[in-house]
Amino acid sequence: MGFSLAHVDFAYQKRPVFNDLSLVMEPGRFYGLIGPNGCGKTTLLDLLCGLRQPDRGSIRFRGRDLRAFSKKELARQVALVPQDFFINFPFSAEEVVMMGRYPRLPRFAAPSAFDRKFVKRIMSDTDTVNFHDRMVTALSGGERQRVVFARALAQDTPVLVLDEATSNLDIAHSLALLDLAARGVYDAGKTVIASFQDINLAAAFCSHLVLMQPGRIVAQGPTDKILTAERIERVFGVAAKVYFDAYANARQVVFKAPRHKIQEAEPSKEY
Repeated sequence: MGFSLAHVDFAYQKRPVFNDLSLVMEPGRFYGLIGPNGCGKTTLLDLLCGLRQPDRGSIRFRGRDLRAFSKKELARQVALVPQDFFINFPFSAEEVVMMGRYPRLPRFAAPSAFDRKFVKRIMSDTDTVNFHDRMVTALSGGERQRVVFARALAQDTPVLVLDEATSNLDIAHSLALLDLAARGVYDAGKTVIASFQDINLAAAFCSHLVLMQPGRIVAQGPTDKILTAERIERVFGVAAKVYFDAYANARQVVFKAPRHKIQEAEPSKEY
């Protein structure tokens, strides 16, 4: 059993975010959360990671109340790549990735030869090994995001949570890192739960989608059944065409350009 949320309420101070939210997420699937800004995607991920507690209702993981897990125990089960990562200390990129191994180390123990080898493999897979000795504070936003992604993979958890984890990355690294996450699902039976702004990336990688509007879930289920033009218009308020693209080997979404699209200026005829 994976995650089970039952009748969850949550509010920031007095601003309600969720009211009576229920959701079941089975293991061994790649879930994509899609919805407009402010609909609660990040809050839902924070609740699943135990970073926030519901005001009412229950969240269970593998049949246990999420609050029953110690921080270290939960860190062995769930790894998070946050939307924003800030670190103000001069750790090297390799030291940050190694932090992902700490939940698996005995108290006061140093990383073993296995841990060091594991981290080097992860850094190779995430294309971060070339700047392993650079200070993370000196990296670009995209390089730092890849290091944080590598740190989460180094935790080697059954569940990987991605909060718009590729938003700072170029398309090549976005595809490569999402493919790494997908391989964990399809080769090792892991679970990935990711929020996306890019619907087509979500459709290309996710086996299941959760469509959200502010404070509620509109639809959930297999991507091929959930992703329709009618639901895109309902969730985002925009007209779209949804079709299966053989090149992408996935359903894809295209949007009609605005009526007053800016046209390319005519070349000057003056000499």
